[in-house]
Amino acid sequence: MRELRDLLLRTRRVSTPWQDDATRGVGGTHFDDLLEHWANRYDWDVHERRIREYPWVTTGSGDTELRAIHRRATDPDAPAVVLLHGWPDSVLRFERVLPLLTDVHVIVPALPGFPFAAPLTTPGMSAARIADLIATALGELGYERYILSGGDIGGTVAELLAAEHPDRVAALHLTNVAPQRALTADPTRLAPEAAAYLGRTGQWFRTEGGYIAEQSTRPNTLAVALGDSPAGLAAWIVEKLESWSDEAAFTTDDLLTWVTAYWVTGTIGTSFATYTEPFALPGRIDTPTVFSVFPHDIKPEPRGYVEEFLNVRHYLEHPAGGHFAAWEQPDAYVADLRRAIELADIPSKP
Repeated sequence: MRELRDLLLRTRRVSTPWQDDATRGVGGTHFDDLLEHWANRYDWDVHERRIREYPWVTTGSGDTELRAIHRRATDPDAPAVVLLHGWPDSVLRFERVLPLLTDVHVIVPALPGFPFAAPLTTPGMSAARIADLIATALGELGYERYILSGGDIGGTVAELLAAEHPDRVAALHLTNVAPQRALTADPTRLAPEAAAYLGRTGQWFRTEGGYIAEQSTRPNTLAVALGDSPAGLAAWIVEKLESWSDEAAFTTDDLLTWVTAYWVTGTIGTSFATYTEPFALPGRIDTPTVFSVFPHDIKPEPRGYVEEFLNVRHYLEHPAGGHFAAWEQPDAYVADLRRAIELADIPSKP
């Protein structure tokens, strides 16, 4: 961590005419204060010890290795729940829901390429490949049926896994539809509500989706900048954590822990794999689904759009929370997840 502190103290801040305009990205005194705290007062060791104390397991080996937090319930016949994170976060997204799920078996995979996962050194780690690895890992751990819960890239992985293994996925709990669907859907074949949502999504991609274009087309270039500069890494990630979440969702230490996880594991470049590697989207998925909507998420989908692709049994709108809902609103998140567990009605027997 001494190297990190030295780099932070040598940060060269470049001013712009829009320094204090949050709509133009992070900057100004708020970001300066964050970097100063990271350099002088933040203690990664405390957080690292907590993360290491989780019950980690490893399945597979080589390019099939998967690491996950795996906590069994006291009841061996309890249902199994798989929590799938997204970008720019990690398994840390689910730290606040873990204490609320002691009565079920919980598996939280560190998605390949992301913090705490096995090093990713070869191409081809698409969302579909990740879904296959998770299915294999769950079988190795003894789970034949399970409930999948997640959002962002994790939600896409859940859709792919449910489509490929409908006999294993008993229910889904999602906070978004795979965003790639908006790029391929034909608005002329959609219900009016769903077609209107596509128009709003297109506007979002034009005004907010620049990071997707860079991460999906020039990951090497971006990895050099963000992997060499902790200030650059913090700017890239913190902008999303703050703008995609409800107000005051993260303390300064929370933000820095999520960013430091990328720094110490050197995974910002490999976390772009799911943006870069192509995969085929499944058709409509018949798995019973609970869909949670949080108002400060980046582009909440209306029910009419979600039902085009998923078998929606419950569509639940919440008054608070955003893209990282499991962290921001853990009680509401778990309540919706338990609805999915009830839909599954099939315990897993490890």
